[in-house]
Amino acid sequence: MSRICELTGKGRQVGHNVSHANNKTKKTFLPNLQNVTLISDTLGKGVRLRVSANGLRSVEHVGGLDNWLNKTNEDKLSLKAARLKREIAKKAAA
Repeated sequence: MSRICELTGKGRQVGHNVSHANNKTKKTFLPNLQNVTLISDTLGKGVRLRVSANGLRSVEHVGGLDNWLNKTNEDKLSLKAARLKREIAKKAAA
């Protein structure tokens, strides 16, 4: 399982550890991923996603999972989240 947020697409970043003597060694910075169950109001069920803590804060700020998915382009979403977005749109249209 890759370490990428399913909502925001945030993944690992690469940088340097810099010592006092200014020696530089490669280091990877991993996102703070959490396995969470987010409730979809339109579908009336919970959805398990692997989301970064920053992405979770963003979802809560916007007003829930449905609002977040409606405002986000499908290009930035994972396959699972994009399918969920289409399912919510279909249910809302019906």
